[in-house]
Order: sequence, then C-alpha cells, then structure tokens
Amino acid sequence: MKNAVGRSRTKINREFELDIHGLAHDGRGVGRLEGKAVFVSGALMGETVRAKQTGRNRHFDEAVTLEVLKASEDRVEPRCQHFGVCAGCVLQHLAEDKQIEAKQQVLIENLARIGHVEAETILPPMVGDAWGYRRKGRLSVRHVEKKGKTLVGFRELDARFVADLSICHTVIPALGTRLPELSALIDSLDAKRTIAQIEFIAGDGPVALIFRNLEALNDTDTEKLKQFAIDSGFAVFLQPGGVNSVVALWPLETHLEFAIPKYDIRLAFKPLDFIQVNAALNQKMIDQAIAMLDPQAGERVLDLFCGLGNFTLPLARTAASVVGVEGEAGLVARARDNAVLNGLTNAEFYAADLAKDLSGEPWMQQGFDKLLLDPPRAGAAEVLAQMPLKNIRRIVYVSCHPASLARDAGMLVRDHGYKLKAAGVMDMFPHTAHVESIAVFER
Repeated sequence: MKNAVGRSRTKINREFELDIHGLAHDGRGVGRLEGKAVFVSGALMGETVRAKQTGRNRHFDEAVTLEVLKASEDRVEPRCQHFGVCAGCVLQHLAEDKQIEAKQQVLIENLARIGHVEAETILPPMVGDAWGYRRKGRLSVRHVEKKGKTLVGFRELDARFVADLSICHTVIPALGTRLPELSALIDSLDAKRTIAQIEFIAGDGPVALIFRNLEALNDTDTEKLKQFAIDSGFAVFLQPGGVNSVVALWPLETHLEFAIPKYDIRLAFKPLDFIQVNAALNQKMIDQAIAMLDPQAGERVLDLFCGLGNFTLPLARTAASVVGVEGEAGLVARARDNAVLNGLTNAEFYAADLAKDLSGEPWMQQGFDKLLLDPPRAGAAEVLAQMPLKNIRRIVYVSCHPASLARDAGMLVRDHGYKLKAAGVMDMFPHTAHVESIAVFER
C-alpha cells in the first residue's frame, strides 16, 4: 500500500495513493489506508489510484479518484461525458460483462454471509438492453442563480447537487437526448424556482412527463407547458400535491400501456405507477420466472407484491387460477382492470399491507400450490413468517435487494425446509450498482 500524501489523518480533502482490493456493493472501489477501509468512487478492483478524501466515518473513509496510476484490464472508457459527476450510473468505466459478474458475486456473497445458504445452481446472468433502457425515473430540477439557468438531471455523486446533463445515454432516447429542452422550458417559466422534479414513464406509446409544481401555475406558464406538450409529443401532467393530485395538462386523455407479447397481455398504467424500468429485461424476467415456477394446468398460484399484474396475468394464461396481492390500492384497481382488459377470469386481486398482520385476510385461507413474490427492498420476511407454506412446493423469489433476499432465503431454508435450488442476477439497471436477482426454492 502506498503512503498517504496528506499530513493529517483527519483532514478532509487530503490526497493519497491507494491500492484497490475490492468492489463494494455500491460500485465504489475498496482499499485500506492506515488500517482503515476507504471507499473510492471511480476506482476498480486491482487498480492503484490517486484519490482525494471526501468524507470521514468512524469505521471507514470516503474518497474520489483523481488519477488512475495502474488501470484494471477491465476498465473501459465511459460513454457519458458526465461520468464521474452524475450519480446515475457509477459503473460505466467497467466492461459490461464484468459489471454483471461483479453483481453476481455480490449476490453469492450475500447469500453466504447473511443467509448462510448456497444455491445448488448459479444461473447464467440475464441481460437486456445496456443503453437507452430506462423508461421510468425521476429527474431533479433546480434553478441555480449563480449559473443563471435551471439544471435538469439526476443527482451528482454529492447528492446535494443536481448534475447539469446535456444527455443521458441510459434513459430512453426519446427523452434522454432532449434534457436541454426541458432545462430551457423551465427557465422560461415564472415558476422555475418552484418546479421540484419531473417524473417520466413510458410504455409502448408516448413518454409521460409529470411536473411536480409546488405552487399553482399562472396562466402564462400553463400555456407554455401545454404548447411544449403539443410541439414535443410528450404527454404532460401536473402534480401540485400528493400522488392523487396528478392531472393531465395535454393531451387531456393519454392511454399508457405496454405489451407482453408472448402471453398476449397488455398492461395499462397511470403516470406515477410502478413499472419495471427496463422493458427488454422485464420480458426475459417474466419468461424466466414462469419457467422456474412451472405452473401446471390444475395448479393455484399466489403472487405477492403483484403491482399491476406484471407476473400475475401472464401466469393466468397457464395456471388454473392466480391470486395477486399488493399493498397499494391504486395498483390493485389497475390490476383488476388489466385482467378485464385481457379477458382473464381466473385472476383475483386483493389489497393488503404485506408487512402487517394478515390473519384476517380471506386469501390467506385459500390453498396454493406455488408462490411467486417480488417484494420491495425491505424483502418479504413479515409475510413469509405468516404464510401457511407447508403445501407450497415451489417458490420463485424476484428481488431488487440481495441482502433482503439472502435474509429471507436463510429463513426459508432453515425454518421451513426448502432448498435453494438456483439463483442468479438480472441486469435490470446496467451501468449502475443496482443488483436485481431471482431465486427458486423447492421442498
């Protein structure tokens, strides 16, 4: 290990050379300086870098790469000119095949360290579109007086600031190439200081933009936004309050939906609904989940955290019946509507908080042969602890957080007698450190 350049151990902004021996779960390189772990943005395993300290913690320090002194053979030139400033995709400097390998290793290590389990089979990584894939997200908006302009983009590595993006290569091109137009639009508004964010979502039709306006817009601003919608082809919505305050500005009627062609399914959604961010990977994920679950014609399947019916309705094409349960009532309503839209009569949906007592829920009394679940980052420990699992022969678990999957896997194996038959990662968010995974359990 190299010696520190700075004189003081406690001085922020000191510079030093550091050998990087690992890659953290958030994509930062990991080294040790004077016995203390240092997490370094922009550094890769096997590299020697000159870094500048940016943060100090009792147990670790934080730093940013100033210069790569010895580069990893896996280092590539980042595609985006904003790499190193924008926090949107922190792994652009790592070859794509190595990115997914690193994510797979994170999953394996989490299963062993947290769950104390090992998958009998590690599945080949599932990949989709690496660029222009992000069809849902939130753009931060901030008018900066010193710069005399409005910034529209994702947060910087220093989350206090908004990255001044001219382009985003991971966002769908219909939007990612037009960020300067959004900046100029907001700059032209009287309300430029009170537009907090712009959410975007797209299916197979127009891109919807939801402007979060903290104050009511005057007629002039409203007309400018309407004209922008007409000229650009975007569907523009306003959100003056909570999630239920969203109203269409132009056009007054916008039908948002995407297709899952293999199963002859169409899913309609609202502007702030959750949909999987990567359309191509979502199609592959559905195929994989259904293949692993292997529903038979006479079997009943339970789908927990079902959302709009992303898995539920394709499953209804092959299983005898499917029950979907979701905590957000609005999504349940859309799931029911989607069942009708697709002519499915063997899918039922219920609204329930899956982190609370479920003993009174009618669906808990029904018998199921197989279970699919796709929980949020917190995982599914609460609902799995309450489920009558003894008759459920197979479980497919789709996860957006490897640590909670590992915890729940340990519980299923240790407390309920399941075997972790297979697990693998899915690159839902290429060039980011986000790890999406899938696992199958059997008795």
